[in-house]
Amino acid sequence: MVISEHGVTSVVSTHEKDLTLPRSSPERQGIASSAILQFVEALESQIQEIHSVMLLRHGKVVAEGWWSPYGHEHPHTLFSLSKSFTSTAVGLAVAEGYFSIDDLVLSFFPEEAPINRDDLLTTMRVRHLLSMSTGQAVDTWSYMVDRPDGNWIKGFLEVPVVHAPGTHFVYNTGATYLLSAIVQRTTGMKLIDYLQPRLFEPLGIDGATWSESPQGITAGGIGLSTRTEDIAKFGQLYLQKGMWQGEQILPEAWVEAATTSRISNSDGVQPDWSQGYGYQFWCCRHNAYRGDGVFGQYCIVMPEQDAVLAITSGLDVFDMQQPLDLVWKILLPAMQADSLDDDSAAYTHLTNKLHSLHLLPVAGEATSPIAASVSGRTYAVDANELALKTISLSFAEAVCEITLKSPEHQEAILCGMGTWQQGQTALFEQPLLFQNALVATSGAWTNPDTFTIIFRLYETPFYYTMDCHFADDEMLMEIQINVSLESTRPIMMAAKRVSSASDVASIP
Repeated sequence: MVISEHGVTSVVSTHEKDLTLPRSSPERQGIASSAILQFVEALESQIQEIHSVMLLRHGKVVAEGWWSPYGHEHPHTLFSLSKSFTSTAVGLAVAEGYFSIDDLVLSFFPEEAPINRDDLLTTMRVRHLLSMSTGQAVDTWSYMVDRPDGNWIKGFLEVPVVHAPGTHFVYNTGATYLLSAIVQRTTGMKLIDYLQPRLFEPLGIDGATWSESPQGITAGGIGLSTRTEDIAKFGQLYLQKGMWQGEQILPEAWVEAATTSRISNSDGVQPDWSQGYGYQFWCCRHNAYRGDGVFGQYCIVMPEQDAVLAITSGLDVFDMQQPLDLVWKILLPAMQADSLDDDSAAYTHLTNKLHSLHLLPVAGEATSPIAASVSGRTYAVDANELALKTISLSFAEAVCEITLKSPEHQEAILCGMGTWQQGQTALFEQPLLFQNALVATSGAWTNPDTFTIIFRLYETPFYYTMDCHFADDEMLMEIQINVSLESTRPIMMAAKRVSSASDVASIP
């Protein structure tokens, strides 16, 4: 694809080129299979909730794996790794002449500007949005999304600017949303649509989705979902300074500007969050840089090693330094300048490991003395935050069918015993992230009176553990999410067995 000022002048058909990344043995690219195996095993033993990993060296995939039920064909919610894609859209729009990073933010939104604006707000520029140095003392995100009128732009602009823009780093997802809004205002296209012919199609990224604000503006700072290989391609594009299969699809100058520290961000705690911040990219130790998202979504670019690492996961927010530490400790020293002698035994061992990665289903018994008495019975649920009205569990050999009813829908989910069963659920929807989510479900009797279910929303970092405690004609449910930016407190719900079919039908 060739882009001229304000548009696409010619497009190379994506069918004319191979859009998958080439594969190679690690040794041919100068890294020992045994070192990668050590890294993967360390991820499993020390971190545990990794969902996928893909390592590139010299532009070739040398290792890739997904922990079942996560799979290569499924996208994963990227959270703030979305920001680096938004930065890319800004770089492209600037190159096409739509605006400059020195333009004043208020020049794009005169109708949303506060009546009693402060002087510092009038000095905020696009470059300050890019470098998270807007001068606001807080992340504006909650102020935006909580607005009853749904006008996130006003929500951002009304948060006081207390420092001169460009002088203080404050991580600010709202700033990235403003970048997306600027791209849409100037190009006339939503950010995801703007990127489609300019980034996604050339790289062979299919099926990417991105959540929107109530105003129909791409969220920018969060909400992008795409596959692990797509993350790796994105990192490889930056490693190649914007060049892709012989075409300069992103200006080299933008790559350099975006991945160079623009402002100090030392937090004094986590070393790879203290190396400086670029234009929606974090600077790392070892002259590396990355885009990342909460709960462990990473696109790590290592220019000195000519390597890229993509990871998706469901980590606690306080554990996100751990994978980076393992990269620097295990992978970096193993990357050699020249190719290594073939090591078929180590390569086979690594390949077998990567092909057998899995997250364990629920451990326990396949049946219980009370299974027959509760099977197929409907339980009416007391008022609860999930708006669940009724639940029933129907047990058969090696499977349990879970039937859930709420005011909006009724759904049946198969739950594997000792395995994962795939389905779909709207029970755990999270606004701006997902509504009707793909789910892999496993269950077992963990006590004679307790059936435990894990719902893995396998295109997200999240899983929910539901313990169903039976006592006489009552059921007490305790539901726990693995990670959250808000509360991880268990949801407690009480339910009572419904005695007749007519009573079931009468439940609204």
